[in-house]
Amino acid sequence: MKKYILHISLLLVVTLVFSACRTNKFNTTKVMNKDFTQYRTYGWLPPIDSLSKDYFSNDIARENIMIAANTEIEKLGLTYSKENPDILFRYVAIVNNKSRLIWSNPGWGGWGMGPWGWGMGWGGGWSQPVGREGYRYAHIIVEAFDRQADAVVWQARGSREVRNPERAINRLPTILRGIFKQYPVRK
Repeated sequence: MKKYILHISLLLVVTLVFSACRTNKFNTTKVMNKDFTQYRTYGWLPPIDSLSKDYFSNDIARENIMIAANTEIEKLGLTYSKENPDILFRYVAIVNNKSRLIWSNPGWGGWGMGPWGWGMGWGGGWSQPVGREGYRYAHIIVEAFDRQADAVVWQARGSREVRNPERAINRLPTILRGIFKQYPVRK
C-alpha cells in the first residue's frame, strides 16, 4: 500500500512539474513612488506594430484585446475618455520562435538494490541531448503612458507558450486579466 501511495504521489509531482511549463507568466515594472490614484480617465494610443504577423495581427485578435483590456481597466475604476484622458494605454503582441533541447530517456524507475534493500527505485541511466524542438512563445505587453509627464509609467507583460493561433486568441482575456492584476492600484 505504501508503494502505491508513493507512486501516486510521484505521478502527481511529475504532472504538476510538466503542467507548470505551460502556464501564463506575468512580469511588471513601474515608476517608483508614482501616485497611480491620480488617474481617473484613460484612453488608447495606437498599438505598436505587432511582431506576430500570424497570430495577433488580425481583426479578431485586435478586437478581443481591446474588449478584454477595456473590461479590466474599468474594473480598476478608470473611465474611458476620448478627450484629454489622464493616462493612455497601448499594447504590443509578440510571438517568438524558440527551441529547446530534447533529452534521451533518463532511465527512471526499475528494480534493484538500494541503501534500504531490494525494491523499486530510481534508475541510474544517463541522459543526453538528442535533438531540438521548435516552439512558439507569445507575449502581450501593455504600457501606461502619463500624458502630463510624457513618459511610460507602467508596463506589464503576459507570456505563454502557444501551439495554435485560435487557442492563443481565445486565451487573450485570461492573459489581459493577469496583466491588469499587476496594475499598481486596485479598486
